[in-house]
Amino acid sequence: MAYLSDIEIAQAAKMSYIGDIAKTAGIDDKYLEPYGKYKAKVDYSLLNESTRKNGKLVLVTAITPTPAGEGKTTTTIGLSDGLRRIGKNVVVALREPSLGPVFGVKGGAAGGGYAQVLPMEDINLHFTGDFHAIGAANNLLAAMLDNHIYQGNALGIDPRRITWRRCVDMNDRQLRFVTDGLGGRVNGVPREDGYDITVASEIMAVFCLSTSISDLKERLSRIVVAYTYEDKPVTAGDLKAVGAMTALLKDALKPNLVQTIEGTPAFVHGGPFANIAHGCNSVIATRMAMKLGDYAVTEAGFGADLGAEKFLDIKCRAAGLRPNAVVVVATVRALKMHGGTPKTELGAENLESLEKGIPNLLRHVSNIKNVYKLPCVVAVNRFPTDTDAEIALVIEKCKTLGVNVALSTVWADGGKGGEALAKEVVRLCEEENDFSFSYELDLPIKDKIATVVRRVYGGDGVAFDASAEKSIAKLTELGFDKLPICVAKTQYSFSDDATKLGAPEGFTVKVRDVKVSAGAGFIVVLTGAIMTMPGLPPKPAAERIDVDENGRISGLF
Repeated sequence: MAYLSDIEIAQAAKMSYIGDIAKTAGIDDKYLEPYGKYKAKVDYSLLNESTRKNGKLVLVTAITPTPAGEGKTTTTIGLSDGLRRIGKNVVVALREPSLGPVFGVKGGAAGGGYAQVLPMEDINLHFTGDFHAIGAANNLLAAMLDNHIYQGNALGIDPRRITWRRCVDMNDRQLRFVTDGLGGRVNGVPREDGYDITVASEIMAVFCLSTSISDLKERLSRIVVAYTYEDKPVTAGDLKAVGAMTALLKDALKPNLVQTIEGTPAFVHGGPFANIAHGCNSVIATRMAMKLGDYAVTEAGFGADLGAEKFLDIKCRAAGLRPNAVVVVATVRALKMHGGTPKTELGAENLESLEKGIPNLLRHVSNIKNVYKLPCVVAVNRFPTDTDAEIALVIEKCKTLGVNVALSTVWADGGKGGEALAKEVVRLCEEENDFSFSYELDLPIKDKIATVVRRVYGGDGVAFDASAEKSIAKLTELGFDKLPICVAKTQYSFSDDATKLGAPEGFTVKVRDVKVSAGAGFIVVLTGAIMTMPGLPPKPAAERIDVDENGRISGLF
């Protein structure tokens, strides 16, 4: 049987005008700023002016990702459509895709099959220009920093201790380390520099955690960009860059309203990576979804040890959010990969391999239930090759933790395939929960890192490089030690070693350095060989993307 591709399904779908989607969500015209027929921004003043009670908050996360795919965004969208099909008022909140992965190895990030947000091509390519505004703000700050040094350096900035990097929203390893300012005095001050991908910029994290224009300005002003010869931090506020940066970001800060294939209102806004940043859509979009829907469904990037940990320990703490239920997405195929089955053999029943891989799922589920104290359901994204015996084994193992399993077929069936999951989510949302963070803020930096490694990753401890020890001592001296931590590590393992699949034990996480993101309000912990600027694969997705003479895009998925 031939299946339509994701982009073919998206292009065949009939979209509603965005004004009608806004009415479905209860958004008055005065808050709506259309960007064409099918997308719009919604003014953040709606949050202050609406008296509607907040709806329930549902987080969708997943097992440790594998090349077999888990379908987290697809499940998030299908669950939202499923909730709507059983009569619930629901709004979904998702991250915006980065151009880097779209043209790299991952492809687009607007869901899949019959559980997608539309217009898919627009969302994956430029959308409303938010990421360009974030990149421009980041690079304006970089330009003002270097110009300050060139124009006399009144602040006494040490060019060897500049921590702010330029950014571009594209996977480009060539830009990781550069030397610039060459060509004589009129062309700047020569120094070593580098680029991050836009989604790794602190501006992205600030953008996604800000609750208003005034909060955005305060956060931007706190960003540390360099240190002086006297070892004092220099901020964006010191450089008088905040007003201009905010001018670039003010419209981007308004959440983007789109729709699912089935017409469910969806906010797609902000997009930090979860392996190098905090991996959640904007606080404003999440709050707006909660204000408009009786149920707000959102997701966090990669596995629960990354995206969900940061959603719960950073975003919820910063924004005062309290989730009502969590969905952990898994596939039998991915669990068999964690059990040692090669990707080429995933179609055959293999209960032994599945049983070896299931501990990965169980550790994620246990963390949600026992560390964060939240109600949880496992959504098995079912493939045609999954056997009844394999599904039964997953259900049996999850029952040992007191967690139900709901089968999801949203890729093929849309919201109808998510109804069983939707009913279980509704049931869980009625349960009381004792939501807790995995660590307390008053712990020293090293203790917070060690707590996450032991409680969430299942490791034995942490080894700190000399550079990390020095940085931790300095950040503690500057008073940043009470901030939450944001661990940058591989998404492919609970450990910092991508080859350790399943639920590894007895490992030590190596921390090579830490740095403060004072504007975002967290400390970034760099582990393993994690990169803040990815590279393109041997055969990038960009090679398969094309446009015909009518402007119709192909190969995006």
